[in-house]
Amino acid sequence: MNTRTLARLSAAIEAATGVALIAVPDLVARLLLGVGLSSSGIAVGRIAGFGLFSLGLACWPTADDATPSAVRALFAYNLLAGLYLGYLRVSGEFVAFLLWPACALHVLLALLFARPAYSKARANKQ
Repeated sequence: MNTRTLARLSAAIEAATGVALIAVPDLVARLLLGVGLSSSGIAVGRIAGFGLFSLGLACWPTADDATPSAVRALFAYNLLAGLYLGYLRVSGEFVAFLLWPACALHVLLALLFARPAYSKARANKQ
């Protein structure tokens, strides 16, 4: 899978998740974490949705290729999200059925972005 396709896939997933958080943050939390949200949690969930939607838009690749900064941003986001979701599941506080798949998807995307993120950063230094 080339970097442009990978960036497009990841950006689309993040934008879609952002839209879902904006529209129905309580449902997303129930599916992902197995718990509902308080009214303040719904507000924070929607703000997170704005951020994810914006990340998806900002990282959408151009006609040529994904920019190095977009690749690094998607790598960092997927790595951190995957590690944190895994931590939440291992800690035992959250046990929803989508937690492991979401963790695995983010870790897989981070692994796929690792080489392009590193090689593009290295190429920019030269």
